[in-house]
Parts: sequence; C-alpha cells; structure tokens
Amino acid sequence: MSAELISGKTIGEEIRQSITQRVDKLKELGVTPGLAVVLVGNDPASHTYVTNKQKTSKKLGMHSELIEFDESISQEELLNTINRLNTDDSIHGILVQLPLPEHIEERAVIAAIDPSKDVDGFHPINAGKLMIGEEGFIPCTPFGIMKMIEKIGFDLKGKHAVVIGRSNIVGKPIGQLLLQQDATVTYCHSKTVDLPTITKQADLLVAAVGRPKMITSEHVKEGAVVIDVGINRDENNKLCGDVDFDDVKEIASAITPVPGGVGPMTITMLMANTLLSAERTLQK
Repeated sequence: MSAELISGKTIGEEIRQSITQRVDKLKELGVTPGLAVVLVGNDPASHTYVTNKQKTSKKLGMHSELIEFDESISQEELLNTINRLNTDDSIHGILVQLPLPEHIEERAVIAAIDPSKDVDGFHPINAGKLMIGEEGFIPCTPFGIMKMIEKIGFDLKGKHAVVIGRSNIVGKPIGQLLLQQDATVTYCHSKTVDLPTITKQADLLVAAVGRPKMITSEHVKEGAVVIDVGINRDENNKLCGDVDFDDVKEIASAITPVPGGVGPMTITMLMANTLLSAERTLQK
C-alpha cells in the first residue's frame, strides 16, 4: 500500500487563502504588509526563487519591492541598503536572497537586518528565541514542515524524529521545533556512522542533505512519516529530492513529493511571516 501524499501545494493554498483574508483586514486598518527582496548577482536559481516570491506576495495583496544589484556591489553598499529598509515603515519583511558573492560576508548581512523584519528567521536573535521557545520568526522551511505535520494529524508527542542535516536554515531549527512538540530528536549528518541503523528507528524522518535519492527503503521504518526537503537533479536532469520517492513510498505511511511538497510551503510561510510582522506593528 502506497503512502499518503503530503501535498505542500494543497496545504500551502489553504494557508494562502487565510493570509489573503488577514491582509484585507489589515488594509482596512491602514496597513499594507510590505516585503523587500534584495537580490545580488545573476544566479538563475536565485532569480527563479525571487520571481516566485514576488508573484506570490502581489497575489496575496501585499506590497512588494525588489532591489537588484550587480554581484560587484560592495558589502558596505549592501549594508546601507539594509539599514534604509530597516527604517522604512512601508516594509515589514526584509529578505536577502542567498547565496551571496564570495566577497560579501553572509553573517554580517543577516545580522544587519532588523530582527523584527527578519522574515527569513536567520538573524541570531531569532535563532536564539527559537532555541529557548520565545516568540520570534521561525525559518520558513521548518515552519512549513511543522504545518504539514500538523495538517496530517501526526502527534509528535513521544515519537522519535530523526533529522538528516544540520544546517542553520533547515536541520537545526526543525529539530528544535520538533523538540518543542515533545518529540525525541536525533540529528544525523555526513559524519554519522551507520546511518540506516539510526534512521530505521524514526517515526518521523526529515531528509535535508542535498544528495539526490540518498534515502532509500533501507533507511526507513515501516509506517514512518517521511519529509523530503531536498531539491536536486537526478541522472536524467529531472527534479528529485533527497529521498528515493518510488522506493520509499511503499513503506512510509506518509511522504512529501518533490516537486510539490516542502517547496511551496517555504514561500507560503515567508508570506505568513511578513503578514505577522505587519500585524505586530499595530501592537506597538
């Protein structure tokens, strides 16, 4: 029996409908949520991501601003732009599209963003708040994963969750969020010895390693929920995840597809964070 398909497209659409209604209510109060996206250089993947973010924000009735720079821009000039956006009352969310050119220090750029406008959830202050369970901004991909788990009604309490990957963007924060829901969390990574022995224990398996079809049926316990964060190209240049979908879907109870799984949720939760930031301005 094949696994239940967890469609980020469908779940994301439901959330976006709710966002549109809340945006309309905010506008009635004189506030239009505003998102500024800063793009440096000509990376094709980054351009695609940014275009999708722009389209989605406009579709939801938000104010959207795209600021593009040549990759030769100096770090100082980029930081000056961020400082300007920090003080712009029409902008509630600031996103600097990564990766950045080598001569620009990523950490310095992220740290320059006002934490109250850091809708990517990457600022050290928001990362710290996540760690101690305080209200801040949750990184969009982990935020989306939690919404998916919630949607399928999977109770995390007492379950063993295994996260493969330890990035600051996905691996570390998703582990913290799962822990907050009373799951027992194990982190695995490139130095983990005998990976299948550990992943086979997982009631929930989150794969975020960036290796095409690395996770096969030998890694998955029967009936596990499998969340595939990877976006890769296989040997035929076809889009695929970190999980060998056709192999694993026969053992898992539920699984996210690639494409159409976690990806759409990431952009949706970026919009949710931008809206939340705008709503918080009314509380000040």
